[in-house]
Parts: sequence; C-alpha cells; structure tokens
Amino acid sequence: MHAMQYEITLPADYDMGFIRARVAEKGHLLDDFAGLGVKAYLVRERGVDGSPVNQYAPFYLWTSPQGMNAFLWGPGFQGIVRDFGRPVVQHWTGVAYEEGRAAGNVARAAVRRRTPVEAGADLPRLMAESVESVTRLAAAEGVVYAAAAVDPRTWELLTFSVWDHASPDAPGDVYQVLHLSQPERKLLPRGRQW
Repeated sequence: MHAMQYEITLPADYDMGFIRARVAEKGHLLDDFAGLGVKAYLVRERGVDGSPVNQYAPFYLWTSPQGMNAFLWGPGFQGIVRDFGRPVVQHWTGVAYEEGRAAGNVARAAVRRRTPVEAGADLPRLMAESVESVTRLAAAEGVVYAAAAVDPRTWELLTFSVWDHASPDAPGDVYQVLHLSQPERKLLPRGRQW
C-alpha cells in the first residue's frame, strides 16, 4: 500500500463552491481506476473545524505503484497541473490499514495527523505501535477506515482516518469528504504491511 496526497491551498476569499462543483462533475472518473484502493476528495475551508486555509487536498491509498504512476503521468493529474499548477506530491509507504466499524457508511470527514519520527526512535517498536493505533482507531464509533504510513525520507509518520460524521473528535487536520472513489478498496491489505 502507498499513501499519497497533494495540497492546493487557495486564496482566503476563494469560492469553495468551484471545488465542490469540480468534484461533483469529475469525481466519478476514478471510480474504476486500476490500482487505486481509495481516493478521498478532501477540502478544508478557512474557519471551519479550525482550518486556517481554503484547501483542496485529495488523499489516496494505492494498491500498486503502477496505479499511482499511471495516475501521476496520466490525464487526471495533468488536469490538476493545468488548472492549479504542479503541486508537491507527498507520498508515504504503508504501515497499516483497517476497515472501520462504519465501513459501509457514507464518508463525511477525514482526519490527517502528521508526526515527526525522532532520530533516536526505536523504529520497529514505533511501527508496531502504529499498527496497534490503527486497529484501535478503526474500532472507534463512526470510523469508515484508518491507515498509517511513513515517509522514510523526512521521517514523518502519518495517520489517516475517514469518518461517517462531520467534526470527528480525533487529533489532526480535519477535512470534509466530498466523494470517495474506491475501486480496489477491498484489495487494500489489512493489518500490518510488512
């Protein structure tokens, strides 16, 4: 599993209705994309759930690197580049994934938590704790799915969860989910990723 996200920060007075309309018009285009486990079309609006910015920030869980590459070099991402400029694409290698108690429910919100991994950290222990954390998170009321991943270049641990209600009580950046494309969600490997 590979996690990926890019963030497009928009002006403070930007009409987020344009992003909502874009997702409503084009979101379904990845509903059968090979290699894509799930794409959460995410937005943050300035002043909502503590967000300091207006932002479009889709989050992906890929079942294969081929799917991720096909997207990045294909027409979908080129449309983003054409309309907003080329964003930095962050990516992390998978640590854990679990379906949540609310797996069949409509996604309403997502929470992304980024934590630096200290230089002296016991990596095997930290990764095992992350797996346990994802298992506990997935068991929480209202969680659709949860994942953890790490960027070994910057040594950042990422925890990501999707919820069936707005404003979940979890630490991190809170997003509104506009749509989920999930063609290969059932193929995402559950539990520990090594």
